[in-house]
Amino acid sequence: MNIPLIINVLLFAALLMALAKLSKPSWSLSRKVLTGLLMGVLFGFGLQLGYGAGHPVIAASIEWFSLVGSGYVQLLQMIVMPLVFASILSAVAKLHNAASLGRISVITIGTLLFTTLIAALIGVLVTNLFGLTAEGLVQGVKESARLDAIETSYLGRVSDLGVPQLLLSFIPKNPFADLTGANPTSIISVVIFAALLGIAALQLKKDDASKGDKVLAAIDTLQAWVMKLVRLIMTLTPYGVMALMTKVVAGSNPQEVIKLGSFVLASYLGLGLMFLVHGLLLALVGVNPLTFLRKVAPVLSFAFSSRSSAATIPLNVEAQTRRLGVPEAIASFAASFGATI
Repeated sequence: MNIPLIINVLLFAALLMALAKLSKPSWSLSRKVLTGLLMGVLFGFGLQLGYGAGHPVIAASIEWFSLVGSGYVQLLQMIVMPLVFASILSAVAKLHNAASLGRISVITIGTLLFTTLIAALIGVLVTNLFGLTAEGLVQGVKESARLDAIETSYLGRVSDLGVPQLLLSFIPKNPFADLTGANPTSIISVVIFAALLGIAALQLKKDDASKGDKVLAAIDTLQAWVMKLVRLIMTLTPYGVMALMTKVVAGSNPQEVIKLGSFVLASYLGLGLMFLVHGLLLALVGVNPLTFLRKVAPVLSFAFSSRSSAATIPLNVEAQTRRLGVPEAIASFAASFGATI
């Protein structure tokens, strides 16, 4: 019987219960997530100090902690496609003029491509500034497994595609397969499919008001149902973030981080510069950057700890609609394409 492992799991369970007790109903989600993040960091450091980096007990403990952390990530991944589908469908069906969808699409995608270009330029600048190369880097087991997964699932499908073929791959040919995330471009395909269904609902209302009203009512019900599911899972965010941060901190090797010091510094410098760019863009459109960052803090903390763009979509949409007042159409559309681009 592994007594240290049992103690670690019991301590983790106690921290989860303590977080539940500390999280008062009056607390905002941001405050609850920040509390969970700090508890995860402190517990992870405690495990590092108690056992040392790379200890087998830590690795075994992390597997149990992942029941909460990875389980939460999987729940978020579960609701990505239903959320994107229902939100886009509902938003388009509520448009009085379908032509406005084109304007929203152009502005959203244009903004995303512009900020992506800036991010790429910053990446090149920081890389050259620090003189970073791949020389001396060691590919570990996790990196090899991830590379194999990418080559198997994505590289063979998109590497040989030209721009016309890539754009063609966005058009859904089997929406039910895309709803399962079967293809690299499934999210975009689902967005297009939902938008077309929404436009069809608008046309149906024009041709047959009675049937159209029934379809629109069903769409509203579906949207409300899916959002109830999303908000139910959002209540688990503080616990998921705590588990993920415990895993990140406890599973990290300080010596390896020191060896990769220049890469770490370059990465955080690049992130800092992108925050400045976003802050400048927000200021230009009359939004207080500090207020914005405070409202999206749960999204940023989860994205940092989970390293999953797709899993962050539900939190992203939730923050945009409930905290920033962004219309559902724009929120879902931007979050879906942002995670893909």
